[in-house]
This record gives sequence, C-alpha cells and structure tokens, in this order.
Amino acid sequence: MEAETREMQNLRPVDSPPADDASQTPQLPPVDGGKDAWLFLAACFIIEALVWGFTFSFGIFQDYYSSHEPFKGSGNIAIIGTCAMGVSYILAPLAFALLIAVPRFRRWATPVGFAIMCLSLALSSFSTSITHLILSQGIAYGIGANIGYAPTIIFMNEWFVKKKGLAFGTMWAGTGLSGVILPIVLQWLLNSYGFKTTLRIYALVLAFLSAPLLYFVKPRLPISQSSRFRPFDLRFLKSSTFLVYQACNVIQALGFFLPTIYLPSYARSLGASNLTSSLTVILFNLASVFGCIIMGHMTDRYDATTCSLISLVGSALSVFFIWGFSVTLTPLYVFCITYGIFAGSFTSSWPAVTNAVHRKDPLAESSIIFGFLETGRGIGNVVSGPLSEALIKGYPWMNDLKGGYGTGYGTLIIFTGVTATLSTLSIMAPPLKRLLSTYF
Repeated sequence: MEAETREMQNLRPVDSPPADDASQTPQLPPVDGGKDAWLFLAACFIIEALVWGFTFSFGIFQDYYSSHEPFKGSGNIAIIGTCAMGVSYILAPLAFALLIAVPRFRRWATPVGFAIMCLSLALSSFSTSITHLILSQGIAYGIGANIGYAPTIIFMNEWFVKKKGLAFGTMWAGTGLSGVILPIVLQWLLNSYGFKTTLRIYALVLAFLSAPLLYFVKPRLPISQSSRFRPFDLRFLKSSTFLVYQACNVIQALGFFLPTIYLPSYARSLGASNLTSSLTVILFNLASVFGCIIMGHMTDRYDATTCSLISLVGSALSVFFIWGFSVTLTPLYVFCITYGIFAGSFTSSWPAVTNAVHRKDPLAESSIIFGFLETGRGIGNVVSGPLSEALIKGYPWMNDLKGGYGTGYGTLIIFTGVTATLSTLSIMAPPLKRLLSTYF
C-alpha cells in the first residue's frame, strides 16, 4: 500500500495539495495479474489480431490482385502490403511521443485509429488502380493502425512488469492466431464475392468487433489532465547498444516480410490450388503463435542477445536449407512452420532489447525506445516491397539451379536468408569483439 501511495503522489499535479493520509489514495489494480490486467491483455490480444492479422494475410490479396482484373499484370502490388505495415512502424515514435507528452489523448487514440482503418478499407473497395490501393489499403490503413495500436504498448508497460515479456508475446500471438483464420475467410470471400465486397465486410468486422474492446484498453495509472508537452531524452539513439540492435532490426526486416507475401504465389507455382496455397500463410501464422509466446517468456529470463540469436539463426537455417530445396508442397509447409516459429517471434525479443537499452540509459522512455525499434522495422519493410518486385522480375535462375533456387524465386530465397545471416552477424559482432580483445 505504501508503494501505491508513493506512485500516486508522483502522479499528482504540482498544484494539488498532498493527501492527509494513505487512506485517501485510491488503491491501484495489481500488476502482473488480477482481473483487470488479464482483461486488458485479452483485449490487446484481439486488437492485435484485428489490426495486424489483416496485414500479415496480405499474401492472399497479393495472389488475387496479380491474377484478377482490374489489377492483373500491374506492378508494385507488393507495395500495398509493405506500406500498410511499414507506415505504421515508421510513424510509431511520433504516436508514442504524442501520447506520452499529452496523456489525455491516450483513451481516444484507439477508437480514432479504428475509425481510420474502417474508412480506409471502405474507400479501398472503390479502387480501380494499384495507386488507389496503395493510398487506401496501404498508407491510410497503416496510419490508422499506428494511432489505434500505440496505447496498447504504453498501457502494457503499466499493467505488466515482471511478466512483461510474456504479456507482449501473448499479445503479439494474436497476429498469428488471426492469421490462421483470416486467410481461409479472405480467400473464400475473394473467390466468392471479389475484392470490393471482401474489403467492405472486413471494414464492418473491424467496427463491430473493436467497439466492445475499447472499454478494456485503459491505463492502470491515473492519466494526468495536463496538456503541457514535456521533453524526451533521446540520447539513447546514439548509444552503441541501441545502434547494434537497431541495425539488426532493420536488416532482419528487409527480408522477413518477403516469404509471407510470396508464399501463396510460390505454392501456386508448384501446382497448389487456392486452398493449399493459402495453407502456407496459415501454417506460418499458426507457428508464430507458439513462437511469440515462447520467445516472450524467454525475454523475462534471458538477455536480448540470446533471444535475438535464437530467432535469427533459426530463420536463416530454415530459409537456406528448407525453402531453398522445396520443390513440392510438403517441405514448403515444413518451412512455413519453422520460419513462423523462429522469424515470426523476432519482435517478441523487443522487451529484452528495450530493457538492455534502458539499463544503459535509465532516463530513456521505454515506449519511445520501442517506437524507434518499430521505425527501424518499418524502414526495412517499406524498402522490401519494391526491392522484392525487382528481385523476381523475369523470374531469374528459372531452371538454371536446383531446388527452390531454380523456381524463379531463387533470388528472393537468397536475399531472405542473407538478411537473416547479416542480422545474426550484427548481433554477434560486439560480444565477439570483446572476446577477441580479452585474449589478443
């Protein structure tokens, strides 16, 4: 109770009179457990599923747009999906900074963000060109996702402390779970009703399912009504700890999203039907559910380097030795599972990364650190869209190499594996340098 009292006193405006005794301070809900904490986490899990499950299922739209009018034969289709995720990631520090500086905006951000997402999908259903889809289903949806999602990260830091990694991992598993259901539903809707009706239906789903969740996305600590901006300590941006993990983060993002975008098309090139090609995305997302929860639990126990290396090494090996030799559907499905477990869990190592940076610079805001990690991922994501189009243009190495490398997607496989390998080396470089300096 004394800790709760001190916490409330730190939050009291300067001109407020001190409480006469601790009994006048309302008791805060407990952290790391209790009804309110678990209801908040459950709401965040569903919001995660609604927001990101759609973007991570873009491979289904990629396959549809590239084979149906009026978009058949158009270039830059992959940019739609990368913009939806990339814009949200890149704008993350701005959203976090605003919500931390002006706390009263936090409760409004989630409903405003979902309203933007619903409107963007409704407008995208009227698209007649790829440019229209990039602006609506891509950029506008990403902006809405950025605004609506930010409060869940800020509030999570209040509700969970010792179990923060597990809580984040559980929330992020929502993307994987919805990625199991949504590809099947979206594939059926696209085949039965076309993209216009599909986008309008999902806009309605977002509106109706998100409405009852808004009550539970709330802070544990009282929100200050002050609208005065306060400065942020951004010195951590120059620290070697942050720069190493950020470099790893950007490089990993350059290749991470490409399999999720192209796996259905790759499966179709092997003779898969609509359903069996969609199974690639389903298996990836299902595996990432378990990967996120396991990795989240690990971040509460192990350091950031260990957690990141497990994800990166597993990703690189699965790309080179499983996807690289997949010429039938069975090994391709095995790759989807292994890649989902290892690569799909990479962002669940971020709580450990945030803690590592915060230990070096205690004045840095955890949410701002997290926001810049998202920006780094967004940069890699946005660049990977047009880059992937260039990599498979003309289907290079077709029939010139063995295994998956000779399917026309070989350059994509190599690039994805190389980025995972370079990410591993960037993480290993500082400890390796310290080890060598010790003995030499």
